[in-house]
Amino acid sequence: MSQFAIYPSLRDKVVLITGGGSGIGASHVEQFCAQGAKVGFIDINRSASEELVARIAEAGYTKPMFFEADLRDIAAVKECISRFAAAIGDVDVLLNNAAHDERHRIEDVTVEYWDDRIAVNLRHLFFAAQAVIPGMIRKKKGVIINFGSLSWHIAMGGMPVYVTAKAGIEGLTRGLARDLGPHDIRVNCIIPGWIMTQRQLDLWVTPESEKEIEQNQCLKSKVYPDDVARMALWLAADDSRMCTNQTFVVDGGWI
Repeated sequence: MSQFAIYPSLRDKVVLITGGGSGIGASHVEQFCAQGAKVGFIDINRSASEELVARIAEAGYTKPMFFEADLRDIAAVKECISRFAAAIGDVDVLLNNAAHDERHRIEDVTVEYWDDRIAVNLRHLFFAAQAVIPGMIRKKKGVIINFGSLSWHIAMGGMPVYVTAKAGIEGLTRGLARDLGPHDIRVNCIIPGWIMTQRQLDLWVTPESEKEIEQNQCLKSKVYPDDVARMALWLAADDSRMCTNQTFVVDGGWI
């Protein structure tokens, strides 16, 4: 952390992260804890989440609060947010991070599968925001950061419902930013590129795909979860106080 920025305005901020147990989400949890924020996160993977909490505590930072829930269950999401706010205080920063880029073919998509993938990748973002907005209005300030995807910008195939959901996140961001601006609540969207999470490394990163990354990125280094998390830190901090209704791309210059 020493070579990167410390944001005094993030100390003691109440930060909630969805899908914080692994991948990019785990980096968000680690980075915000290192800034001195009061962090809670929601995830379905108990073992990975508990390992993350232990790792952060071992590093000497304040332990984040883990809430186990399936983000498709909106009632459970709202209950987690309510419990977190009751324990720590109204949320200052919401990171709508959770998603799942499961591949699928057009001919295999049923109505049930469509609804499930929209629930996994889009629906919970709105309802998590809806749950934290009253507290932000009481505080007369807040930050919501939604996470989109490079995929639809580059017309990626093989997962049409996923790219539909991710495109919708940018529309949701702009609509919320307009409605919430009068309350000094900022809403932005981060577009990660091809991020080297363990899942991507295990499933998709091959010698051929590494050549694709090198060909398409302006910067030839790989993009890692911490690169995305550091953008989120800046957007959550007061340093970006007049940034809202915007999309910030962290992709090494692919799009």
